[in-house]
Amino acid sequence: MNTEELAAELNHPDAQQLLCHGTLARLAYNGHDGFPRVIPTGFLWDRDRVFFCTAVTAPKVKALTERPNVALTIDTGDAGKTLQIRGTAAIEIVDGVAPEYLAAAAKSWDGEELRAFEENVRGMYKQMARIGVTPEWARFYDFGSGRVPGFLNKLISEI
Repeated sequence: MNTEELAAELNHPDAQQLLCHGTLARLAYNGHDGFPRVIPTGFLWDRDRVFFCTAVTAPKVKALTERPNVALTIDTGDAGKTLQIRGTAAIEIVDGVAPEYLAAAAKSWDGEELRAFEENVRGMYKQMARIGVTPEWARFYDFGSGRVPGFLNKLISEI
């Protein structure tokens, strides 16, 4: 996918809504045993990358270090609007709690709930793995408005 096509998909207003306000992504990667995994995870879209944060000892850290190609889906939960991204993950180990982790949590919580969460995680993590995924391919689908995969467009046009 060229840069202009990628930008057009990621900058679609509804795709931006999912990226900036969505709270859950499904991250797909190949585990250490070679089998695929899909995990739900909080995320943050920032600086043209999608960030996930986790414990340094999480199995996905080792797996992504060895096999950094990933796919992720962010959707509305009803399959109406879906953003699919494929890209390459880069891992950075940071001291303490990664700011992206707290920013992602702030999309779901606020006030006292967020303060309690932050206090708990600051007491738990001496270090964190910050995983940044740089999109290399993206598609935004809106099944309600007819923005569907190409094979479905072809099927529809044949009816």
